Amino acid sequence: MVAIGAALHGATVLERGSFRLHKMESPIGRETYSIQRDGNQLVMESDFLFRDRGTSVPLKSTLEMAPDYAAARLRIQGKTSRFSTIDQTLVPPGYTIAAYAPVSVQMAMVRYWASHGRPDAIPRAGGGQIRIIWRGRDTAGSQQLDRFSVTGLIWGRETLWFDAALHLAAAISIDAEFDHFEAVADSFESSLPFFVGRAAEDSMAALGELAAGVAGAPQDTIAISGATLIDGTGSAPVPDAVIVTRGGRILAAGARGSVTIPGGAQMVDARGRYVIPGLWDMHAHFEQVEWGPVYLAAGVTTARDCGNEFEFIRAVRDVLAAGRGTGPRLLLAGIVDGDSPRALSPIRANDAAQAAAVVKKYVDARFDQIKIYSSVKPEVVKALCREAHRRGVTVTGHVPFGMNAREAVEDGMDGIEHFHYIQQVLLPASVGERMLPFTAVNLSSTEARDGIRFFARHGTVVDPTLALYEWLWHEKGTPVERFEPGVAKVAPQLREPLENVGLPAREAGQTRAVLQSLLRAVTALKRAGVPVIAGTDQTIPGWSLHRELELFVQGGMTPMEAIEAATMVPARVMKLDGEVGTVQAGRRADLVLLDADPLADIRNTRRIWRVMAAGRLYDPAPLWASVGFRMQHGSSPR
Repeated sequence: MVAIGAALHGATVLERGSFRLHKMESPIGRETYSIQRDGNQLVMESDFLFRDRGTSVPLKSTLEMAPDYAAARLRIQGKTSRFSTIDQTLVPPGYTIAAYAPVSVQMAMVRYWASHGRPDAIPRAGGGQIRIIWRGRDTAGSQQLDRFSVTGLIWGRETLWFDAALHLAAAISIDAEFDHFEAVADSFESSLPFFVGRAAEDSMAALGELAAGVAGAPQDTIAISGATLIDGTGSAPVPDAVIVTRGGRILAAGARGSVTIPGGAQMVDARGRYVIPGLWDMHAHFEQVEWGPVYLAAGVTTARDCGNEFEFIRAVRDVLAAGRGTGPRLLLAGIVDGDSPRALSPIRANDAAQAAAVVKKYVDARFDQIKIYSSVKPEVVKALCREAHRRGVTVTGHVPFGMNAREAVEDGMDGIEHFHYIQQVLLPASVGERMLPFTAVNLSSTEARDGIRFFARHGTVVDPTLALYEWLWHEKGTPVERFEPGVAKVAPQLREPLENVGLPAREAGQTRAVLQSLLRAVTALKRAGVPVIAGTDQTIPGWSLHRELELFVQGGMTPMEAIEAATMVPARVMKLDGEVGTVQAGRRADLVLLDADPLADIRNTRRIWRVMAAGRLYDPAPLWASVGFRMQHGSSPR
């Protein structure tokens, strides 16, 4: 891992090393570093470079330190993701570190912490506190390593392993796109699956710790009275309603005079409030334990995870299903990719035999869907869909390179994630890939009318993720808060990467009109009978689902239709509408209590007073606070 006493460009090099970089366990690049003495100080130079789905992400840094690793100056420049850049010089007070990368700077930080008595916290340059906690000792290969948890650097926690000399062996983290990121020293590369699995176990323990502080009331019978009930069936709202729940199920729901309240029930006075079904986020990525409280606080009681690390997400699902953690019910779409420089998932299918093996792996692990990713070969799409359908699961995902959404649906895909794939089919054939996304959809065109009829005829489930486009396409430098006020409430480590995204002014001006055309196109699909569902692909944690519903209404949907896209429709799509998705007797007790009428103004879905998930009642304020989010006057964000 480390060479001591080598020579580099004529200078004495004290140490140098290399880490293999991974995204979702797929190798994507490398970081190399060297530490040399320059007079009375140490200088660490790091060269961090990976390619994420075809895009180069280079980052260079120089860290000047005292011999005890106390930081004097960090110069860092480059990219931290496909969409975000950094150009900073950091100086004390506080330790000069930017974020998750480069990992060699994290190694220097831990050495500094260890040489200064392992304090409870160390200040971070620019503000905040970094906490490093020893979590235990593990054996990787034949070597004993110390496992540490690091918080205050990214949102949530990282897991790092070091040898006795504090050489970094592995770091399990989250990148600037909030995706799983791993860095492993060369000599420990074969232990990557172990590190990922062990970090997941440690995260599950942390999830339990979070749950102990913010778990909802466990009373057996709860009666919510006085609210206006919007039950999600399309029926007219019921004023002065009563909802009775017991053991995680709804016993009764309706007008006060039609519902008997059992003796001994915990009474919840909801006069002046509104009840809707628990919300669904149909394009989630549960990348870290902190997402659980976020989803619940936002009113999301069911989330479909659309691609994750196999062992990690399976463990999270099972812990939540057993009631040992804080978070929504998780449905899993197992991701599959094909061999390509732009591939993402390490689970690959390049022919029919591999397709059958991948589907079997996911079905045996009780995944609910298969998610096709961008590098699956067109000829393999049909094999994946055929095998998935034979085993009783549906298929969603990206449209792979080399085909369009029409061809993907004809080959068996049941759903399409992200609207730009649909957009392409609604445009004239003369519009090439280079002209996307800068071409508006003309709903009067022959292509748009034919495309809408095609998707309606096939019942294609469309998950447009419009809030994602709005975020990516807004003019860089324009505050995100102008269209998504929730960004002002996120944890401090999240705000900078969320705001460090956008397009140059000229391109942003072009996409502004395009986005409006896409909003109208989504409504046209809905009107034609296409199942449209609400999903976020993360974006602004928690709040983006509400922004998605607001954009649906901007495009012409009624508030009721928008709410149905996040409740009844996804339940039907996942064949769970007999169990969840509406507030009716016999259904799972998932619901949201709002301070204002969402049918009068869809923005009122943000005004959450209480959330009930599987019969457990939560106050959103401590949920938000448990993961470092800020609230205004202790109430829901507006």
